[in-house]
Amino acid sequence: MKIIIAPDSFKGSLRSPEVCRALASGFLRIFPDSEFILVPMADGGEGTVDAAVQAVGGEKVAVNVHGPLMEPVQAEYGVLSGDRAVFEMASASGLELISDSLRNPLKTTTYGTGEILRAILDREIHDITLGIGGSATVDGGAGMMQALGVKLLGRNGQELPAGIGGGDLMEIAEIDISELDARLAECSIRIACDVTNPLLGAFGAAAVFGPQKGASPKAVEVLENNLRHWFEILKSRGLCSDCSVPGDGAAGGLGFALRTLLKGRMASGAGLMIELTGLKNHLRGADLLVTGEGCSDSQTADGKLCAVVAAAAGEAGVPAILISGALRGDIAPLENVFAAVFSIARGPGSLEEAMRNTAANLESAAANIGAVFKLGR
Repeated sequence: MKIIIAPDSFKGSLRSPEVCRALASGFLRIFPDSEFILVPMADGGEGTVDAAVQAVGGEKVAVNVHGPLMEPVQAEYGVLSGDRAVFEMASASGLELISDSLRNPLKTTTYGTGEILRAILDREIHDITLGIGGSATVDGGAGMMQALGVKLLGRNGQELPAGIGGGDLMEIAEIDISELDARLAECSIRIACDVTNPLLGAFGAAAVFGPQKGASPKAVEVLENNLRHWFEILKSRGLCSDCSVPGDGAAGGLGFALRTLLKGRMASGAGLMIELTGLKNHLRGADLLVTGEGCSDSQTADGKLCAVVAAAAGEAGVPAILISGALRGDIAPLENVFAAVFSIARGPGSLEEAMRNTAANLESAAANIGAVFKLGR
C-alpha cells in the first residue's frame, strides 16, 4: 500500500514537515509494511522554505539583512537542486518580526526582501520562487527596489534614504533604474501568491491589508494616496501601464513591483508547491492521499491549498482525505472535495491546550483513521 501525506502547516503549532511525521507515525501503527511518501506543503506563506527543502532536498541558507523597520535580522532562503532557490519575503519583511506596538506600515519597508534576492543572485542562482504572504509592509515594493540598485530621488534631486516605507512614497519625484542589478535580467522569478487584490481602490493593498498591519483609518488614506503616487511615477516613466492585475496588491503592493519592475510571474502558491515537490509524480500508483491544515471551513474548498492538493489527487484517481485541527461551520462543501473529512479535536478545551497537543492528536487521529480504512479494505 502506498500512502501520500501532503499537509499544510498547522499555523502557530506545527510546520508541515512536523505534521507529516506525526501523521505518518499514526498510520504506521496500522500499516507497518506500507510505503509512505511525505510531501510537506505550503502556499507561499509561513513554512514554504521548510516544506520545499524537506520535500525535494536541499539546504537552508542564513543571511543577515534589514528587517521591516531596518533593524538587523537573520533571514533564510532555501537552495534546491537544479539551480533553484525559494524564500519567503516574511523572513525579512514579515509582520511577525515586529511587536504589535511597533506595527506601522507607514514606516515598514521591503528593503530586506531585496537584500535576500541579492544574496541569491550572489550564488549565481537564476530560478527563484518567492512566497509573499505575511508581510508587514505597504510600500509598493519600493524598499525592495532600493536594495536592488534602484535610486529613488526626492524633489531636490537627492537620493532618498535606504529603506523607504509606505509613508514616504509621496516624497519620490524621480526614479533611476540605471543601476538595477543587471543579473535580474537573467532570472526567472515566480511569485507564490493566492491573493488577487489590485494595488489600489476599495479592494487594494492599503484598504484591505493596511489595517491588518497596524494602519489607522487616516493612515490607510495616506497609504492609498502614496501608492497611487508610486504607480503614477512608474507609469509616467514608461515602467508600467496599469496596477489592476490580480495580485498587484499582495504584500502591500510588493506584487506590483515584482510584476512590473522584475518581470515576476504570479502563480498559485499551492500550484507552485505541487510543481516544486513533484507531487503528481508521487501520486502514481498511490492508494491514498492525506492532507490537512489547522482549521477548515467552507473556504477551504474554494481553492485553498488542501483543496488544490485534493484536486491533484483526484486527477490521478487517488482518494484524498482531510485531517484538520478543527472543522467550522457548514462542511458540506468540504465533503464535495474530499473523500472524507476529520477533525483531531478531542472534546472541550482551550485553544492553547489543543495547539500544545497537536502532534499527539494528529498521530492518534491518523491511527484511528487508518484502522477504519483497513477495515474497509
